[in-house]
Amino acid sequence: MTPPGPARAVDVERATLDKAAAENFPVAPFFLPRAWRDDLMAVYGFARLVDDIGDGDLAPGGADARILGVADGEAEDRLVLLDAFEADLRRVFDPAGPGPRHPLLRRLQPVVRRRALTPEPFLCLVAANRQDQLVKRYEAYDDLLAYCELSANPVGRLVLAVTGTATPERIRRSDAVCTALQIVEHLQDVAEDLGRDRVYLPAADMKLFHVQEADLAAASAGASVRALVAYQARRALDLLDEGIPLVRSVHGRLRLLLAGFVAGGRAAVHAITAAEYDVLSGPPKPGKVQLLREAGVTLRGKG
Repeated sequence: MTPPGPARAVDVERATLDKAAAENFPVAPFFLPRAWRDDLMAVYGFARLVDDIGDGDLAPGGADARILGVADGEAEDRLVLLDAFEADLRRVFDPAGPGPRHPLLRRLQPVVRRRALTPEPFLCLVAANRQDQLVKRYEAYDDLLAYCELSANPVGRLVLAVTGTATPERIRRSDAVCTALQIVEHLQDVAEDLGRDRVYLPAADMKLFHVQEADLAAASAGASVRALVAYQARRALDLLDEGIPLVRSVHGRLRLLLAGFVAGGRAAVHAITAAEYDVLSGPPKPGKVQLLREAGVTLRGKG
């Protein structure tokens, strides 16, 4: 099978990286040193692409599948694509091998070597998307936290690794922030996730608040759904508060970046609150003024 030519590979790479502007949090803001920005964008490219594979959101035309060597008849099989992507990822960490096929992984390879990154966080993100194909519901909050260990926490760990600031305490705080951001994103996307036959609201909590799945398909949230969302939002806010000492533990531009992560989550929670916890009529999104306000609060070290 002949892979797409260089021009098509560049198009595939750019289509993924351009999605950074739409994220809830700053991926590689302008105020960071150029070396950090470039390396964080390489990490983002990997994380965005693996999520797009898991969600079935790849660009039409099958270019990514062809690059990864997946036959046309299997290009729609997400598990096959994830297996092929994981195999290509392992080439990133094999200095004696032929090198990865996908341009986003070729972009990542020098970052891995320069920053001495390990395979584990990348493999966790692949495993999270594989789990999304097999697990559609979560019984308990602890089950959801275990999923976040795979789907969210590796991203924060990679940020600390790229910036050379990882310590056990910072990793613990970062995990709390990343889990919170994942929970908030799930709250914003309840309706969208249900359309994908996924429910990230723990079944035990739904039962506690007398919420049925049919309630999540309504055009707007009823009282029980709103109470459940408020309960989960409070949990996320508590986790974000755990991250404030992480922000205080670093200095300079990295402090601004980490404050942006925490502030983005806090602003999203406040947007959900301002919508009176109705996440079904549209995902509540914070405005720039709210983001700046929360960034100031976070930088001052207040919850």
